[in-house]
Amino acid sequence: ATPELFMVIKYAGAAYLAWVGISLLRGAFATWRRGDETAEQVGDGKPDYPPVRSTPHPFRTALVISLMNPKAILFFVSFFIQFVDPTYAHPALSFVILGVIVQICSVLYLSVLIFGGTWLADTFRRRPRLSASATGGVGALFIGFGAKLADGGLG
Repeated sequence: ATPELFMVIKYAGAAYLAWVGISLLRGAFATWRRGDETAEQVGDGKPDYPPVRSTPHPFRTALVISLMNPKAILFFVSFFIQFVDPTYAHPALSFVILGVIVQICSVLYLSVLIFGGTWLADTFRRRPRLSASATGGVGALFIGFGAKLADGGLG
């Protein structure tokens, strides 16, 4: 309805993307200059990263959060209803079986993401120049997206 406001928002978004990209490039350049030296080495030769706060029962916590998510509940009720025969003697059993299948797939998928992410984090932690290259690449992509948005693309 207001083309001028749209242009202001569009250019503000492009400037923000460019700013994030430049920040990433600056960080990547600083990491690259440090090279294979890791910041703040401790006595055992490993970098001194802050401790990760642990949860006493992470799987139980994740399951409770997943089962109590109102958006997911509404989605599954509206989605599963097409697969449940209302004339079946135990329609609730069909919902439970479908829910268990979804939870098993979710556990498998998220486990792959967690272990893959841990492996990638360890790889990037051991190879700071590889990390700097990846960060620089993402920064360049952000700058490119900002330029494309400002040029009239992405919309």
